Amino acid sequence: MLMKDQKSATRTHFAMNTVMSHKVFGIYAEDCLDAMCREISQLEGLLSRFIPNSDVSQINQSAGRSCVEVDSKTFEVLTRSKELASLCSGYFNVTIAPLVALWNIGKDSFTHPSNDDIQQKLSLVNYRDLILDSDTQTAGLAKIGQSLDLGAIGKGFAAEQIVKIINIFGITSAYSNLGGNVVTLGSKPDGSPWHIGIQHPRQEKTLLGSVAVTNQSVVTSGDYQRFSSDSSGTLFHHIIDPTTGYPVESGLVSVTIISDNAMTADVLSTALFVMGINRGMELLMSFPKTEAILMDTEEKVFVSKGLKGQFQPNENILYTILE
Repeated sequence: MLMKDQKSATRTHFAMNTVMSHKVFGIYAEDCLDAMCREISQLEGLLSRFIPNSDVSQINQSAGRSCVEVDSKTFEVLTRSKELASLCSGYFNVTIAPLVALWNIGKDSFTHPSNDDIQQKLSLVNYRDLILDSDTQTAGLAKIGQSLDLGAIGKGFAAEQIVKIINIFGITSAYSNLGGNVVTLGSKPDGSPWHIGIQHPRQEKTLLGSVAVTNQSVVTSGDYQRFSSDSSGTLFHHIIDPTTGYPVESGLVSVTIISDNAMTADVLSTALFVMGINRGMELLMSFPKTEAILMDTEEKVFVSKGLKGQFQPNENILYTILE
């Protein structure tokens, strides 16, 4: 329960190319928020490929030539990235940056590159080419032209880091939304769980429902977040399949992951979106205390069995429990 001498504070700011919002309950709530925002800013300065002097940019600039010494946090997220890429059979892949740049993702408008250009860039995408040396804390890429993009794991890593800060300040109730990557610490001050809304990918301002969470992260990937069309009117979304080089066509339009681990949730939301429902749910079984809510192109909703009683569908939303 929230004590009378405790305080609550909220903060909204722009970082990692998205709007973030935080709510913290505790005596040192404002100080905690200051520290959280500083941490996120520091991580962006290390991990963004758009910041010229970041660790990731230096790795990209040195690709195929040399390894560079990086911050301990950069080394940590890169190590975990390579481990998770292996567990996901490469469907999550931080070396996807050449394809992301080719499609002009993250810019005002997408491009539609030729198949020859796509195949050339695809040959550079291989997470095994990420070279890590724990003795020297250096990182590099094996081939000239390779580059890293941590867009599918960076915010998850940031969420884990700010949870550590929240704990340092003795906070027992907090909520952060890092641009669609939601992390909760504890429950609400009244002891009830946090209820996180899941966006309907085909109906603006409509929710599929909500999921009740305590000390969990909720991350959604979908084809509705950023998209563009070519001269023929064909729509292209922003999630590139690292096995084909093209925007994902897996039969899914939205994947939400609920997990005790923020980085795992971030990565799996992308990996399952790329893999599709059958292979994706097989992969999910490898991760304990991790659940999923998926919608396919026919707007059918599927919910993993561990969410029974935790997922609360919106009115008129029908769903199937995956046993």
